[in-house]
Amino acid sequence: MYAIVDIETTGGHASANGITEIAIVIHNGKEVVQQYQTLINPGVFIPLYITALTGISNEMVESAPSFKQVASEIYVLLKDRIFVAHNVNFDYSFVSHHLSLAGYQLQCKKLCTVRLGRKIVPGFLSYSLGKLCKCLDIEIKDRHRAGGDAQATAQLFSLLLQKDTEGHILQSLNRNSKEQQLPPHLNKADIEKLPAVPGVYYFNDQKGKAIYVGKAKNLKKRVLSHFTGNNSGKQRQEFMGHIHSITFQQCGTELMAFILEAYEIKRLWPANNKALKRFDLAYGLYTYEDQRGYLRLAIDKKRKYSAPVYSFTQISEGHNLIQVLMREFDLCPKLCFIQINNECCTGITQGHCHGACESREEFSEYNKRVQLALAGLKATLPSFVLQDEGRTTDEKSIVLMEEGQLKGMGYISKAFSADDDINQLKPLLQPYLCNDYTSRLVQSFASRYPEKVMMLNL
Repeated sequence: MYAIVDIETTGGHASANGITEIAIVIHNGKEVVQQYQTLINPGVFIPLYITALTGISNEMVESAPSFKQVASEIYVLLKDRIFVAHNVNFDYSFVSHHLSLAGYQLQCKKLCTVRLGRKIVPGFLSYSLGKLCKCLDIEIKDRHRAGGDAQATAQLFSLLLQKDTEGHILQSLNRNSKEQQLPPHLNKADIEKLPAVPGVYYFNDQKGKAIYVGKAKNLKKRVLSHFTGNNSGKQRQEFMGHIHSITFQQCGTELMAFILEAYEIKRLWPANNKALKRFDLAYGLYTYEDQRGYLRLAIDKKRKYSAPVYSFTQISEGHNLIQVLMREFDLCPKLCFIQINNECCTGITQGHCHGACESREEFSEYNKRVQLALAGLKATLPSFVLQDEGRTTDEKSIVLMEEGQLKGMGYISKAFSADDDINQLKPLLQPYLCNDYTSRLVQSFASRYPEKVMMLNL
């Protein structure tokens, strides 16, 4: 038995909106055997644009029952039946959410007439209920009202049952089929072609533009995890509705997937990626020459078109580093902006400033020690090659770091030895614009797997 459902709501996601009307049509696989319809007082104000679309006003639902008052009737009609709707995840998310608030846990199989329509009657430009019914000569007597739309969906479902000569409905109901969990506009073939390997995947909108980029150790498993559950939040509901296709790039290792994901997010700037957009080490160590000729060190916020000597997540990290450099290389706290008042230089009293701040030491002598400090700091930034698994058994993956910066990655033949000549290796790699996130990621991986690291002397 099938329960064909349509609802009208006060908004697009269940967690913050109410149901204003529900219609349920019980179908035995051959014909309609029972119908149920009621207005519902949502307990929240119905926006004017919703009233304009559906015709349901606040006055109309004022004396209607609340969802909680009719929840038991609705649950009995839906329990142990197959939940059918046009874009089923939308209707199911609302009904199951509000049933759970009333103390009922809905667990039933689902069928989506949008997805079934694309398979059983392919070739139409649009599979919205109104346009599809028009193409199939199904009359909708009361459009954007639960009763009229549910009746039309029931007629559409009857037609799909008749035309389903290849058994798509039974396949969708198979326990191992994830069909009804998928977004309504996504072709299942996009899921079936995903390999169980590391890589980066792209959720694309109707125009093919990436709206989300993700990385995975197992592409198929990770992508399917996005579509499990019945999250009723606005973000997920809108997100699911905009996914029309999935593309991917296979990677040799999970690390390479991490790097590629970070690069692609910066390149494509997808609307639904938040975390990596925000990540960047916010502060940097900069050096410049003042009017007297002295080299000065300063911690400042990262500037767009200048490269710092070193980067930090917090300004305190930078100040701690300068304190170390001051003591080790006899640098002046005033010229390093550690002491910013006009009092006597603390470096002179502590013995590690030779009077550069008071011009008692020649700038050339002071600058030599600054250069030594910078050279020493630079020497701590590693240069190495990471060698790991490739995408096939005939290749290996390469990640190249030079002086703490990611320079490129790619795949080479296992017969090629990276220690033969680094200059021969570079043209074989794809260069990547480095950021602090990817550099720290590679260095962290190298420290955990030293057996995969070949150090370089540049």
